[in-house]
Amino acid sequence: MESIRNYKSVNLWQRYQNSYLSYFFMYNFYYLSWALFSALISVYLMGMGFKASEVSLVVSASFLTSLITQPIIGKWNDQYNLKKVNTVLFVIAIVGGLVFMLSRHLIMIMISYSVVLMSINGVNPIMEKIATASPYQYGKIRIWGTIGYAVASKISGIVYDDVSPEAMYAFFTIGLIVCVIGIYGTQNVKQVKTQKKEKSTGLLQKNFIIYLVIVCLFYAITNTNTTYLPAMFQNLGLSMNIISTVIFILTLSELPIIYFSQYYMNRLTNKQLLVGIFLLLTIQFFTYSFIKQAMIVIIVSICTKAVSTMLFIMLNLKIVATIVDMKHQMSALALVQTCRNFGSIVFQFVAGYLIDFYSYDIFYLILCLLSIVGMVICIFYRIPSGNHQHLFD
Repeated sequence: MESIRNYKSVNLWQRYQNSYLSYFFMYNFYYLSWALFSALISVYLMGMGFKASEVSLVVSASFLTSLITQPIIGKWNDQYNLKKVNTVLFVIAIVGGLVFMLSRHLIMIMISYSVVLMSINGVNPIMEKIATASPYQYGKIRIWGTIGYAVASKISGIVYDDVSPEAMYAFFTIGLIVCVIGIYGTQNVKQVKTQKKEKSTGLLQKNFIIYLVIVCLFYAITNTNTTYLPAMFQNLGLSMNIISTVIFILTLSELPIIYFSQYYMNRLTNKQLLVGIFLLLTIQFFTYSFIKQAMIVIIVSICTKAVSTMLFIMLNLKIVATIVDMKHQMSALALVQTCRNFGSIVFQFVAGYLIDFYSYDIFYLILCLLSIVGMVICIFYRIPSGNHQHLFD
């Protein structure tokens, strides 16, 4: 009987390995946990009595920590077993989340928040790479990340109002445990063979350096917007329950963008997609700055925020595959993540003071102007179309 039970358990594990369920667990609970931890950070800290500039300090410290550690984590993923490295990072995130939940002083909040985001951001590039390397279509895998984030955005508002703000971080730890179970069921990216033929291009090239500047600009404005969007909605007079519902709906607006990615990501050029993304950002921030009707602001948020961010995440994979040779692509993705953190650090510092000393109107006007600058750079950016990659088929 013992041997039969062992056989059944082994057989079940073999069936689970590289199954659709394993990718569901990994993506759904990774993004669900991420949203539970960070979606309401500005509301959570301001509710504890901290100022916007102090919230910016906490968030900036997390980006600085990620900036320093990202290249190291990328090197570990190249040298050691990917699943073991990521499991260690998730264990660190779980411990950091528990410390954050119990912290009441700014220094401990800043340290624990930085440790968690360092770990979460550290595994992000490889998570996106796994989606394109899996035996399943990108959209049908990555879509669960969006659903997980959307569900968590809604749950976090309910938990914040009806249970306690700290309870969000208990659910965060449970979600990461399920994510680890998912990771151990997926195949290793290094085992995936590619048939793409590419021109050999390294990292020290003009096209890639310009792209890193675009990455810095994009994430400087979008990550800062993500930090303060719930607080801006509160400033318009919306309740936490309504805010969490809005974030839930605007996150779900990513679903058709992801699911139907094969129909446009391989047909529209890299430049067309970049210009379109910054145009969406310009419309979004112009609305936040000049229009005070809550319903219009909500509609524009749903139509632009999550859509532009998700488009850029997918486009990043396509651009890196287009302009960087295969053997350098993991290093390139790590550099992109580093630039993302750098851009976010720089503007997080500025954003808190803009809100404290001026207003949300001025803050979003500056984001609008920066979006226009980004769009102009993209218009004059000479980059191959990338339509031969077929990453999203």
